[in-house]
Amino acid sequence: MGGFSIWHWLIVLVVVLLVFGTKRLTSGARDLGKAVNEFKKGMHGDEEDKPAARIGEDKAPSSAEQRERDDAAR
Repeated sequence: MGGFSIWHWLIVLVVVLLVFGTKRLTSGARDLGKAVNEFKKGMHGDEEDKPAARIGEDKAPSSAEQRERDDAAR
């Protein structure tokens, strides 16, 4: 009368698959995984949500673009 054997667990797994279906179980597992990831992100704080600034990535406008902006501003 001890614990369940591997055969008991396999029968339970088959019954669960028959009742719920594989599509429903996989979507539930996916939702659970997303919830765990969001929880972990929340625990680490906002520092991971913001991408790191990169130096030199902002391109200065060319002289033609600058003249067009100046003309539009006048």
